[in-house]
Amino acid sequence: MSRFSTSAQYTPADAVVVGAGIVGLAIGRALALTGRKVIVLEAADAIGTFTSSRNSEVVHSGIYYAPGSLKAKLSVDGNLNRLEPYCREHGVPFRRLGKLLVATDESQIGKLRELQENGRKNGVHLEWLEREEALKIEPHLHCVAALWSPNTAIVDSHRLMSEFQGDIESRGGSVALNSSAVSGGVSGGRLSLDVRDSSTGEVTHLAPSILVNTAGLQAQEVAGMLRGLPAEQVPKRYLARGCYFSLSGKPPFKHLIYPMPEEGGLGAHLTLDLAGQAKFGPDVEWVDSIDYTVDPGRAEGFYHTIRRYWPSLPDGALQPSYSGIRPKVSGPGDPNADFRIEGPKQHGIKGLVNLFGIESPGLTASMSIGDYVKDLLGLQEEPAAQSKL
Repeated sequence: MSRFSTSAQYTPADAVVVGAGIVGLAIGRALALTGRKVIVLEAADAIGTFTSSRNSEVVHSGIYYAPGSLKAKLSVDGNLNRLEPYCREHGVPFRRLGKLLVATDESQIGKLRELQENGRKNGVHLEWLEREEALKIEPHLHCVAALWSPNTAIVDSHRLMSEFQGDIESRGGSVALNSSAVSGGVSGGRLSLDVRDSSTGEVTHLAPSILVNTAGLQAQEVAGMLRGLPAEQVPKRYLARGCYFSLSGKPPFKHLIYPMPEEGGLGAHLTLDLAGQAKFGPDVEWVDSIDYTVDPGRAEGFYHTIRRYWPSLPDGALQPSYSGIRPKVSGPGDPNADFRIEGPKQHGIKGLVNLFGIESPGLTASMSIGDYVKDLLGLQEEPAAQSKL
């Protein structure tokens, strides 16, 4: 049942955020802390049902991203300064398991050194391990060298999203489910948005002073419906599906294991959840439409990749699990693009922020993205707002 039921309840909102994934909820929270009345709109019947619930729940340290990029700055800040204190205060499960990024043959040593230097430029604490040192940490591992990243963590993303929602609601805001943006624009310096309640068909007209488009896979669609936004401000969307396979049985590893990154992703890595169960993924498959089918035949490629760093992986140990779709703004063969977070300075429309290409490390950077958007809009957090949550 939609919570977006009457225009009288929602029309006075100062700020509307489109998309209740983890980034949209973090932005809604950041805006609520400035004293704005916030509505976060979600087309689905629950929060975080798309990209935010179809990932590995890893809190990245910031190794891979170009120095000075938004991905680098916001993920490092999110990892070191934001998520762990918040999770501790709110009882959200968070665990710094650490990860090993491995070179499985001599030809990868150069790339591993490059990643070490890239991480150093981003302010990431990394330790170089020779083979014997890595095997002391993970005896079942095969590698010739590895980088140890002690700050890589895992988090209960669903609980985290629920806490963000609670913060919004405790400040007088709301999350409106089954509520889809259908049209909008800017006229005379004023923003507008029409929203349809999918359970009743009712359309409500909103006129917020702030509109943030963080619709993830549908971000380009939402931006494209905003009359007055120049078409050149809407980048082309590319879709990359990543499949995950779960491990039957108990894994012999206590930490996350990552191979060298591949085009479009970080390689089929081993991730442990908070219960200690292992899954592998995601791989990269460029697709033309949103389809979460997991082809069991892709397991062959997983076995090949995983056995480079875990040669004793048993036959038949992998089971199809789930998939996610990365909302990318760079395509096959292109350099991996940075987050695109564009406010009034980019497109000239007061109060509007569009976010495109918010893939990994979006979860890690979520709270920092919230503050970044707040700063783009020139807003200040209310005094002692944090203590009220």
